[in-house]
Amino acid sequence: MAAKKSHTKEKALLEALDKQHLWHPFTQMKDYVQLTPLIIERGKGSYLYDIEGNRYLDGVSSLWVTIHGHRKKQLDTAIIQQVNKISHSTLLGLSNVPAIRLAQKLVAITPPGLTKVFYSDNGSTAVEVALKIAFQFWQQQPCRAARRKKTFVTLQNAYHGDTLGSVSVGGIDLFHRIYRPLLFKTYKAVAPYCYRCPMNVEHPSCSLACLDSLERILKQHHAKIAALIMEPMVQGAAGMIVFPRGFVKAARELCTRFQVLFIADEVAVGFGRTGKMFACEHEQVQPDLLALAKGITGGTLPLAATLATDTIYGAFLGEVEEGKTFYHGHTYTGNPIACAAALANLAVFEKERVLDALQPKIKLLKQKLKAFYALRHVGDVRQCGFMAGIELVENRNSKKPYPVQQKIGQRVILEARRRGVIIRPLGDVIVLMPPLAISPPELETVVDVVYESIKIITEK
Repeated sequence: MAAKKSHTKEKALLEALDKQHLWHPFTQMKDYVQLTPLIIERGKGSYLYDIEGNRYLDGVSSLWVTIHGHRKKQLDTAIIQQVNKISHSTLLGLSNVPAIRLAQKLVAITPPGLTKVFYSDNGSTAVEVALKIAFQFWQQQPCRAARRKKTFVTLQNAYHGDTLGSVSVGGIDLFHRIYRPLLFKTYKAVAPYCYRCPMNVEHPSCSLACLDSLERILKQHHAKIAALIMEPMVQGAAGMIVFPRGFVKAARELCTRFQVLFIADEVAVGFGRTGKMFACEHEQVQPDLLALAKGITGGTLPLAATLATDTIYGAFLGEVEEGKTFYHGHTYTGNPIACAAALANLAVFEKERVLDALQPKIKLLKQKLKAFYALRHVGDVRQCGFMAGIELVENRNSKKPYPVQQKIGQRVILEARRRGVIIRPLGDVIVLMPPLAISPPELETVVDVVYESIKIITEK
């Protein structure tokens, strides 16, 4: 009895301290403090456990990072072994064993032509690195005309992170509008969004009409454009918007034609999320720069990498007085523990044939998602591999969204939480992105709970 009383007191204290001191990301704190916080204490496999011992299926991989489930033995062991050697040493002018070995591995498994690895801490920084490299690459060309290439083209609805450079190439007003005075200007091309097509045409008879905008921008302004940046195959934070087949490859070809660098932001879509190791593989696209993060360590530690070609790397070589050095870095660049975790993550991919084992689960998810169209307020269901989004609408015929103040997405995820599943919405798009290692029965439970939660909230 005394132990139970002590536990209850500790729980109340943690809840109070959370509300008193923590400022949660992407969270309206006025709403948050009205709720009882869900405080996670531990995890195992596909489950998270709160401080009361209640368990929840992790339906979004703890924000798209957990690959093999929580407390994967091989990853934990690699981290502990590396701690017993050294936890950190700078990569500025020095190197370390895990950073070297991971760079070799990344070069081997990413699309051909990417030969150099620059480490950072997270997805935003991986994108910042890519943007700065692309900009500086052109500034260090001997041709004066090339040095006019100082800006970028990106897609509407894009999300590439939260630092100012990555926000500048973003296109989601909800996240980015308030910071507009701080941002550099970019060219915005029409993005594919077949459910709400900005061209008012239908795929596939449209012949990728959405590509015309990008071609027009590149044709008119390529002399000023350093690079195009895009999320291949799926715009994640935009609401799991899946691109029609052929769009990414065609965009790559346009970049080649107009001598514009192609930056692939695979922070969210990399490491098996789309059913292939990297999303670029779906259309055999070879980017000039590739940004990686999230799943790179299997959901254990922060790490990111930006990969570049020999051609790009070569533009930074010269005598010190020429000023060609890439003056960018992070204190924990190439952290040995994080790199050791990433190596263990990739070893699990190989040894357990994760991508092969994933294919039947992708088919199962696709089959289960078909049932959602029976719900009156499901407007669209989108899936690419193990990434899915269910867009909820007030009126299916007109595709009219719910008023923001109804907070439909938030209400759905809270209902799912009461049923033992943790998911996270993007507005009124309910996202499903479970660990790749989730079992078929666990996956069925996640989808069934989401179905029931949507039904309860939208069809009252």
